[in-house]
Amino acid sequence: MLSRRKLFVASGVGLLGAISGSALAQVGLNPTRGAGPRGDIVVNVFLRGGLDGLSAVAPYQEANYYDARPSTAIAAPDSTKANARDRLLRLDDQFGLHPALAALYPLYESKQLGLVTAAGSGDRTRSHFEAMSLMERGTGNAGDAGSNGWMARLLAARETTGSPLRAVAFATTMPDTLRGATDALALESLAQFKLDGDAQAIRAMYSTGGDVLTTSGRETLRVLESLESTDSAKFRPQNGAVYPDTELGRGLQQTATLIRSEIGLELAFLERTGWDTHVAQGGSTGLLATMLTDVAQSLAAFSQDLGTEMGRVSVVVQTEFGRRVAENAGLGTDHGRASVMFLMGGGFIGGKVHGTFPGLSKEILEGPGDVPVTTDYRQVWSEVLTKRVPGVDPVRVFGPDIGPAIGVCQGSI
Repeated sequence: MLSRRKLFVASGVGLLGAISGSALAQVGLNPTRGAGPRGDIVVNVFLRGGLDGLSAVAPYQEANYYDARPSTAIAAPDSTKANARDRLLRLDDQFGLHPALAALYPLYESKQLGLVTAAGSGDRTRSHFEAMSLMERGTGNAGDAGSNGWMARLLAARETTGSPLRAVAFATTMPDTLRGATDALALESLAQFKLDGDAQAIRAMYSTGGDVLTTSGRETLRVLESLESTDSAKFRPQNGAVYPDTELGRGLQQTATLIRSEIGLELAFLERTGWDTHVAQGGSTGLLATMLTDVAQSLAAFSQDLGTEMGRVSVVVQTEFGRRVAENAGLGTDHGRASVMFLMGGGFIGGKVHGTFPGLSKEILEGPGDVPVTTDYRQVWSEVLTKRVPGVDPVRVFGPDIGPAIGVCQGSI
């Protein structure tokens, strides 16, 4: 039998060397376990590829919207030229929700979902790589980009739970937003997080002792045992929730499992790719509509599954940039600037489209014909940290050039 120290040296991370799944080597352990930090559990869903915000939340009162998009614009809520299922869902006197997002509409009506229009970053390259990197590193422009992600800085600024599942990314590789965190884990499924080999011998190895390695090992075993009792393969959503059988749906279902298991989760990161709709984007139906349906049904199931527990969860959905106002010759849309953010959870002011929409007149559009960014994504996140994650200075996470709050959150907790 290996000694604890030999196991530590051989694996580089102690007990985690005996846990299957190569991604688990990214876990860092903290031997001090306490009640953990107060505040919401933060869930970030990143839509990679550039979501067309003008389709997701469309300005149906703008004649320029319909003029610029003869094949991809969605009919207004009161249109008599389209079937009801093909019309926008009325949000207010200016905006309508894409009909493929219908699963989210009851959450908006019950003020559990808010939206932010004309949101984005300071990136003007319209490059997926540059724009995503900027957002995940939490900076205002490329010149300020550091080597670590803003979620990693957030973890460093908070009191620790001591859990090896403090931050989880359901992704094939560690996302930039958690880059540099010593206590974050990237994995595709909770099924990866399990003991390999002689479990009884491993448990005996960490059963006694008070050194850092031993106490860390016992904490990891505690989490593993907790997960075994709520095996994700056997887990059944509550409150009648039904998740779509998609990568995002499965990821959010497992996130709900971790939240309900009370194992110290603070941050969860999920992603949904495919939003680069240059060709055959579609209108009320088609490629974009199919992807929006996945997002809407996954988020709605997550909210229904957690029920009252959503009062301590803040879900923010974002994308690296939006699309150009005018559709192209391929009946799609090219890279643009501003898009939209979705906010879900008890801490947000729902039933409202937040932010300032600049309009679509040619005098206002930026560059080759894009909606300007009027809300920096960091304004939203810094307000979440200020009001829903007590004890964290947003300047420490995002830098000093954050704009003012735009009123997306309820009062401080």
